[in-house]
Amino acid sequence: MHITGKLLIAGKAIQTLKTYKAVNPVTNQELKTEFSCADEKIIDQACKAAFNDFDHFRSLSFLKRAQFLDMIADHIESLGDVLTRQTSLETGLPEQRIKGETLRTINQLRLFANLVRQGDWKDIRLDPALPDRKPLPRPDLRQRRIPIGPVAVFGASNFPLAFSVAGGDTVSAFAAGCPVIVKAHPSHPGTSELIAHAIIKAIKDCQFPHGIFSLIGGIGNEIGVELVKNQYISAVGFTGSKKGGIALMKIASERQVPIPVFAEMGSINPVYIFEHALKNKVGDIAKSFIQSLCMSAGQLCTNPGLILVKSGDVCDQFLKCVKGEISEVLTSTMLNPFIHKAFEAKVHHLAKTPHVILLGSGKGSTQPNQCQAIVYKTDAKTFLNNPSLSEEVFGASALIVVYDNLDELHQITNNLDGQLTVTFHMDQQDIALVQSLLPVVERKAGRILVNGWPTGVEVCSAMVHGGPFPATSDSRMTSVGTAAIERFLRPVCYQNFPSSLLPTELQNDWVAKVNHRVNGLLVK
Repeated sequence: MHITGKLLIAGKAIQTLKTYKAVNPVTNQELKTEFSCADEKIIDQACKAAFNDFDHFRSLSFLKRAQFLDMIADHIESLGDVLTRQTSLETGLPEQRIKGETLRTINQLRLFANLVRQGDWKDIRLDPALPDRKPLPRPDLRQRRIPIGPVAVFGASNFPLAFSVAGGDTVSAFAAGCPVIVKAHPSHPGTSELIAHAIIKAIKDCQFPHGIFSLIGGIGNEIGVELVKNQYISAVGFTGSKKGGIALMKIASERQVPIPVFAEMGSINPVYIFEHALKNKVGDIAKSFIQSLCMSAGQLCTNPGLILVKSGDVCDQFLKCVKGEISEVLTSTMLNPFIHKAFEAKVHHLAKTPHVILLGSGKGSTQPNQCQAIVYKTDAKTFLNNPSLSEEVFGASALIVVYDNLDELHQITNNLDGQLTVTFHMDQQDIALVQSLLPVVERKAGRILVNGWPTGVEVCSAMVHGGPFPATSDSRMTSVGTAAIERFLRPVCYQNFPSSLLPTELQNDWVAKVNHRVNGLLVK
C-alpha cells in the first residue's frame, strides 16, 4: 500500500501546503514522505462530518457495528510486513515488539466486537409501571446508555498501534457508537496512515457513512488545541505526558460546553520488595526487575520506576545483584529525539540531586537517541523531602529507595501520588505487612500486582489501566479492557413511552435477549 502523506477527512484525501517529515530515530535522518498538516478549517470539516453522521452511526445494529470492528482487524492483519517495516522505520522498535503490538491491536478489535454483540454494555434497566401504588403511582421507567458523540483521539508516541489510530480509545469509541477523529502522532505518520486506510476500507465494505472517521496530523500544539476546542467534539481520549493531559483538560473545561478528557498520563509504578521474598530469591528478583525496566527502552507507562526495599544485608545483596544485571544491558533506541532529550534531562536532574547516588548503568553508545539504562538509590528521608523524585522518568531509569523501618514505609505509601500500578513482591510471611498497606494502596492505584512486574497489560474484561490523578484524569475509568467503552456512553431514561416509540433495545422482546435489570434485580 502506498503512503501518500495526505490527511484523510471523512473519506477524502486532502493535501496541504504546510508539511512535515518523520524522523528515523535509529539514524536521526528525515524520511522521504512529506505529510500534510491540518489547519483549523480542515479540523472543523472533519468534526462537522463526524457530527452529521453520528446519529446514523449510533442507530446501526449491534451486529453491523461488531462486523465493522472485525473487518478493521482483518484489514490490519492483511497489511502484514508492510506495516511492520513502516512502524520500525518510524519508531526504531524491534520487529518482534511491533508484531506483538499488531496482534494485540487486532485482538482488541475482536474483543470489542464480541462485547458489542452481547449487548450487556447497554446496561438495560426496567422499572415497570405501578399504577396502583399508594400514595402515588409509579410510571414506566426504562434506561439505556447511548454514545456520547464524536470523540477526539490523540495517538500515543510509545504505542504506534495499540494506543494510536485503531487503538483502545478508537475501538471503544467505535464500539459505543461514536465517530472518531484521530490526531496522528507526528513520530509515526506513515504507520498511522496505513492503519487509517484499513479503517476506511472497512467503512466502505460495510457501507457506513464516511464521516465517522478522519485522520488529521501535523506538528505543534495548535492542532490538538483546535481539535479539543471544536464545538462538534464531545469527548477526548489521550495517552501521553502529564503536562499534555493537563493542558487538554484545561482547554476542555473552558469551552462554552465543557467536555470530558480521558487522559492517561503515566506513573512511577511503585514496587514493594519485602524481606522474606527477597531473601528467598534475591537474584531472580534483581534480574526480572532489570528486564522489566529495560523493556522497550523503558518507554512504557507501567515501567517500574520506584523500588522500595528495607535496609539490611539482604538489601545490600539485592543492590549488588541489580548493579551486576544492569551493567550488561545494551542501549536501546528511543522513539524520537525529543523523548531522548527529555530522558537525558530527567536523568541529569536525578544525578545532581543531593543524596541520590548512582547504583549502576548499562553499556553506553555513540549512536543517536540511545537510552542507557540507569538505576539510582536514595534513602527514605531524601525521597520524602524531594517531590521531584516522585516524577515519572520516561525511559529505562529507576530509583531504589531504601527505608529503615515500617514508619518510613507507611509514610512513603501515604505520600504517593495516584498510580497506574503498585506491585508487592512477597512471601507468605509478608502477608500481615501487605494487609496493613493495602487499604492505602487501593486508594492510590488502578491495578495491584503480587509477585510480578507491571509491564505487560493484558487486554481483557477485568483489566484496569487507570488510577487516581495524576496517573489519569478520571480514576473511575480504564483505557484498556472492555470497561473502556463506559467512557463514551451516558445514561438516558425513557418515562411512559409507548412501545412503538421505544428504542429497539428497550422493547420487551429485545430486552429478553440480553442481561438486564428489572426492579433492580439482575435477569439473565
